[in-house]
Amino acid sequence: MQIAAVLRHTGASVFALLALGCSTSPAPAPMPPAATSILFVGNSFIYGDPAGAPAPVVKFYRPATVTDLNGEGIGGVPALFKAMTEQAGLRYDVSLETIPGAGLDTHYNKKLPVIAKPYDVVLLQSYSTLDAAKPGNPETLIKYTGLLAQALRAQNPKVDIRLVATWSRADQTYKPGGAWYGKPIDAMALDLRRGYDAAAAAHGIKGGVIPVGEAWNRTIAAGLADANPYDGIGPGQVNLWAPDAYHGSAHGYYLEALTIFGKVTGRDPRSLGADDRVAREIGIDAATASALQGHAAAQLAAGPGG
Repeated sequence: MQIAAVLRHTGASVFALLALGCSTSPAPAPMPPAATSILFVGNSFIYGDPAGAPAPVVKFYRPATVTDLNGEGIGGVPALFKAMTEQAGLRYDVSLETIPGAGLDTHYNKKLPVIAKPYDVVLLQSYSTLDAAKPGNPETLIKYTGLLAQALRAQNPKVDIRLVATWSRADQTYKPGGAWYGKPIDAMALDLRRGYDAAAAAHGIKGGVIPVGEAWNRTIAAGLADANPYDGIGPGQVNLWAPDAYHGSAHGYYLEALTIFGKVTGRDPRSLGADDRVAREIGIDAATASALQGHAAAQLAAGPGG
């Protein structure tokens, strides 16, 4: 009887110790949320500096942080976006598929097997004049936005598709023979926006249009950026265009990335702060970075036509 009592007492003590140990052990750490997968589809207006630029700092910015589906080692605006999201404490898995001088028709006809994957977010950016043969005509953009949207939705019915409306080209505005020759510098960007709006409306692109070109217009109207690079850059102003007056400079691509960052994540671009690492690494001073963030934020707050 004494042995049995001892065993009962010992068993109870062991059980109590085990229970105490279980109650004090730390709970398993929660799993971090999965990264949001995002694909950028576009041309040199997405991948950064044009060929032959003096310092292609954007094109080859942090290429190891993103996945270039064409294997060309490009970072570009997608890598700027990735770095901004990291600073904001967000998790994005960023990929890009870019072809120089291409519209969405080229991406669809040549790269559909690469593009048509189950992404969470896809950004589509077409040729800089909407149609190389018929500048300002949105028919090709509208058609191929629909075809790409169909293919992407087949992979993920909930995919968030956004269209990226680009900027006025100074060469198309100020040089004789340009499709927007003689018009105000903001006219081309507004025409492009109308084309992208038409494509979004035709195919139920609920994510809408990212107003990059209008952010450029706003920055020019505010006097931070020079309106005409052909007559020199005004004192204290920046040039949003590259030396070809066609592509973007580091300032222009930074403004593009800020606008995309704000629209896609819902975060205020000003939250990156004047000492933004991305701006610093591509050669933009703190005061200018802060001003560009403010113009991107203002354009996003203004909404369509603002």
